[in-house]
Amino acid sequence: MIIQINADHPQPRRIDQVTETLKEGGIVAYPTDTVYGIGCDIFNKKAVKRLQQLVRQIKGEDKESPLSFICKDLSNIAEYAYVSDYAYRSLRRMLPGPYTFVLEATKLVPKVMLKKRKTVGIRVPDSAIALSIVEMLGNPVANTSATDTDGELIPDPWTIEDLYGHAVDLVVDGGYVFPEPSTVIDFSGDYPQLLREGKGSVGELEFVELI
Repeated sequence: MIIQINADHPQPRRIDQVTETLKEGGIVAYPTDTVYGIGCDIFNKKAVKRLQQLVRQIKGEDKESPLSFICKDLSNIAEYAYVSDYAYRSLRRMLPGPYTFVLEATKLVPKVMLKKRKTVGIRVPDSAIALSIVEMLGNPVANTSATDTDGELIPDPWTIEDLYGHAVDLVVDGGYVFPEPSTVIDFSGDYPQLLREGKGSVGELEFVELI
């Protein structure tokens, strides 16, 4: 099922429809500032396992790929991850934006999201739809990028519906996006490490190590 939502001024009634689907354990596809994402409520264990299974099917892998999740703002991030003073100053300049930050998880992060890992990838995208969903839901949304079976990022809701309509309960039509991966920066150590250079600029960051 596809529901159309205004990308600049999301209609609250339609955002409510999305969040009700998430609360009921549904999986939803939605636009961000970088790609279309597919996500669920991080506190619904069955939904997270469904999403992990879908990711394995898409990527053709037996092992579970780590899921990132979307928070509404920096203060929300601090509930789910330990943020150093340096990281806080950096994140404050860069958010909302096209970044994924790897941080050490707090005990509030559900174990199903962690497995053996101690870190999490967290986003605050510059997307009115994504942020409205998280804010109305009241907690973060687990997230993975929508790709086809060849690993190509999907730029529109109709392709997602065609490929994954059997596994996704609701697809948000927020218009066509020009997909580009987020920049991934690891702030879990003493110095930030650039894990992937994507849409987000790292020009203002100090001590970034390429690995």
